[in-house]
Amino acid sequence: MTSLRPSSTSGDSILDRFTLTDHVAIVTGAGRGLGAATAVALAQAGADVVISARSKDQLEAVASQVRKAGRRALAVPADLSDTDAVAALAQAAVDEFGRLDTVVNNVGGAMPREFVRTNVVALEDAFHFNVSTAHALTRAALPHLLVGDGEKSVVTISSLLGRAAGRGYVAYGTAKAALAHWTRLTAADLSPRIRVNGVFVGSIMTSALDMVAELPELREQMETRTPLGRIGEADDIAAAVLYLASPASAYVTGKMLEVDGGIQEPNLDLGLPDLE
Repeated sequence: MTSLRPSSTSGDSILDRFTLTDHVAIVTGAGRGLGAATAVALAQAGADVVISARSKDQLEAVASQVRKAGRRALAVPADLSDTDAVAALAQAAVDEFGRLDTVVNNVGGAMPREFVRTNVVALEDAFHFNVSTAHALTRAALPHLLVGDGEKSVVTISSLLGRAAGRGYVAYGTAKAALAHWTRLTAADLSPRIRVNGVFVGSIMTSALDMVAELPELREQMETRTPLGRIGEADDIAAAVLYLASPASAYVTGKMLEVDGGIQEPNLDLGLPDLE
């Protein structure tokens, strides 16, 4: 069995292990929020990036930031709920940049709703958008990730709701829990050639929490229920993804990193009523 080791030696700076010089990464859902911050972070660490989301304008804004970091960007507008469209990103990366080293499965989501309003279609849609898309892209990327030496990695973006219970999140939380275990199982299948890890994301100030920014009482509730006393920023997650994608985590696979300010349960009460 071939073992992979970080390219840096004991004589190099530890900071060198956080670089991705001349690597190529794909980041899905990269038009804004966590995906955009992650794409820029990977570029600042030395990677060229393929970014994809629905909005061409948002992607071009992120691509501009990547280029300001001195790296190349390929923006691919697409409906990433379409597994064929998301899978096609792997070949697009190789066609444009000649290689592929990292896949960040960031696209996903589902709106919260009461259990009695969550039908089977909603549950299956959440699974498809959060898990099937990650599986489709990773399978398509696999032949390219196996080319060449060096660090090859897959990073998934799950959620606190994938490990903790809260009212209103049965579809979203179930899908994110499935994605987390998909991460562990895929790591077993792809080791030792490719490392697969993920992030359990807590409350992060992105467009998904616009209502919190507008209502001070909601923001105070979330901050008070968070041990670190604040809502996270997108760069908090981008830094975690960079760690998992870089040689700094060369001895880590099949793990879920909790980046959530220390919360152990949802810190926002949706106010859903008891059953009658």
